[in-house]
Amino acid sequence: MRGGPLTPPKVLLTGRPGIGKTTAIMRFLESVPSRRCRGFYTQEWREGGQRVGFWAITLAGERAVLAHVDFSRRHAVGRYGVDVAAFEALVLPELEGRGGAVDLFVLDEIGKMECLSPRFQEAVWRLLEGPVPLLGTIPLQGGGPFIERVRARPDVALWPVTPSNRDALPRQLLERFSVWWAQASEHREGGTP
Repeated sequence: MRGGPLTPPKVLLTGRPGIGKTTAIMRFLESVPSRRCRGFYTQEWREGGQRVGFWAITLAGERAVLAHVDFSRRHAVGRYGVDVAAFEALVLPELEGRGGAVDLFVLDEIGKMECLSPRFQEAVWRLLEGPVPLLGTIPLQGGGPFIERVRARPDVALWPVTPSNRDALPRQLLERFSVWWAQASEHREGGTP
């Protein structure tokens, strides 16, 4: 394949909370273990059956508390104080792709808590403009001006997650990204004029 640069897929799963967006991404990642993926996901922190906060966890397994009910309300979403500094310290190096080539950036999620960080917003926009495929999650609606701008980008494919399609999504994601990786490989091997 010859010609100009390929446009990498930028896929954002969207849907109501708890519908299975993160689960779909994690199952997809299990199917691409040989790929160099960088990024993060979020996970609820529960104590005594109650949600008390959220973890941010890199794909390499490093973690930081993103938000907790006992944190200061300087940065807050609902009843959760958000530790913006800890989130940035954990996630921003991942999104800069330090440590070599990257085949896919994973952002789970581009949400209200994460977007309290202007530096995170800048990193997201840079990745959306960049040459590496991106897979993430984003709220179905609302979330503020930055999230609305991301959803409105013409180069972003919004994939709704529903109870009827969520089990098939990992396979569909694998097909979508595998096609791009194969084309990119062929493009590199064939050279460009």
